[in-house]
Amino acid sequence: MNSVVIVAAGKGKRMNSNINKQYIKLNEKEIITYTIEVFDKNKNIDEIIVVIRKDEEKFFMEHILNRYKFNKNIKIAYGGNERQDSVYNGIKKVDSDCDIVLIHDGARPFITDEIINNSIKEAKKNKAVVVGVPVKDTIKILDDNNIIKGTPKRKYLWAVQTPQVFEYRLIKRAYEKAFEENYYGTDDATLVEKYGYNVKMIMGSYENIKITTKEDINFGEEILRIRNVCGG
Repeated sequence: MNSVVIVAAGKGKRMNSNINKQYIKLNEKEIITYTIEVFDKNKNIDEIIVVIRKDEEKFFMEHILNRYKFNKNIKIAYGGNERQDSVYNGIKKVDSDCDIVLIHDGARPFITDEIINNSIKEAKKNKAVVVGVPVKDTIKILDDNNIIKGTPKRKYLWAVQTPQVFEYRLIKRAYEKAFEENYYGTDDATLVEKYGYNVKMIMGSYENIKITTKEDINFGEEILRIRNVCGG
């Protein structure tokens, strides 16, 4: 059994919008709707948990769940103070029969079946997998005074995306340990790495962007336009 936790409880301050960025529309459909639809239609996904802000539950039910009538039963979990709290609340809702759990940003609506299926396949072999893309720019390491202190080799640098995909028992145990120790990591893989497990990076897509700023809205609309033209 494969489950996905879709995290949609952020406030999206960088969007400077009066509504949660997950509910901003791209071509008349909410960002979170595109995201849920991909997992809802994917044959390898058995369970969907969406983590939302508690004060937005009525809006989510009325404008998303009841409106779009997804095929799969969708569970709701409430967000916490930090993303890590939100993800953990989602993980606790996952069915105990789950083998693989995917953790995905609700604001990444351009995830594809190919990435989902490949990440599940690799996670079954490696237990912990992260989706990403090689960076295109040269990266500089700075000190506190913005003085360049180093230039790492670009071939070793990847920009991390989601989904991040794990054997369910492994990620659940990593989260439990993190909260026991009051440790907060920068992403899900960080928790697994901290407790001694190897995480494999696999290829994502440069289209798998996270809608974070108003400029991203324009990028997103262009991706939709190109996909419609190409029949994707």
